[in-house]
Amino acid sequence: MSSGPPAGQAGGPGDRPAPRATGLPHPTREGAEVEFERTVPAPADRLHGRSRDRIRAIDVLFEADAKQADVLDVLGQRRQRTAAQTPLPQRARELVELYAPHAADIDEDLATHSRDWPLHRMPAVDRAILRLGCAEVLYGEDAAGRGAILGEYTKIAEVLSTDDSPRFVNGLLQRLAEVRGLLS
Repeated sequence: MSSGPPAGQAGGPGDRPAPRATGLPHPTREGAEVEFERTVPAPADRLHGRSRDRIRAIDVLFEADAKQADVLDVLGQRRQRTAAQTPLPQRARELVELYAPHAADIDEDLATHSRDWPLHRMPAVDRAILRLGCAEVLYGEDAAGRGAILGEYTKIAEVLSTDDSPRFVNGLLQRLAEVRGLLS
C-alpha cells in the first residue's frame, strides 16, 4: 500500500482552489434503505476499447499521484511523449480533463464515503481507479449508462489490482452514485 500524501497536497497553498463545502450527506452505518444502481458486468474475456481508454486515463492519474505532480501537467507530457506504443486516445484525454477541475472535491468525497479507509492508505492503483470513476459518476453526463460505467471500473479493478479491490471499488462508486441521485 502507498503511504504518500494524496495528489493535490504536493504544491503550496495557492496552487489549487480551496475544496468546496461538499454538502453531501455523510455515510451512516445504520439508517434508511439504500437503492443501488444496477451494475452491468463487463465481459470477462477481454476489455472493451472504452475500458482500455479508461485504463490509459487511470495511468495518467496514477503517474501524477506517484510523482505528486499536477494531473494536467502529466497529461501534457503524455500528449507529447507517451509510454505506450500508441498515442493517448482522445477519450482518455477527455476523462483526465473531466477529473482535473474536480480533483480536490473528488478526493474529499472519496475520503468522506470510504468508511475507515483514508485515501493515503488505499493502494495507489485503487486511488486512481476511484478518482476517475468518481469523476464519471459525479460529473459525467451519461446518467443512463452509469451501471455500465460502474461495471467497467469494477472489471478494471479486477484486472489491475488486488482480489479485494473490485468489491471495494464497486461499493464506493455505488455509494457515490447514490449521493449523486440525492443531489439531482
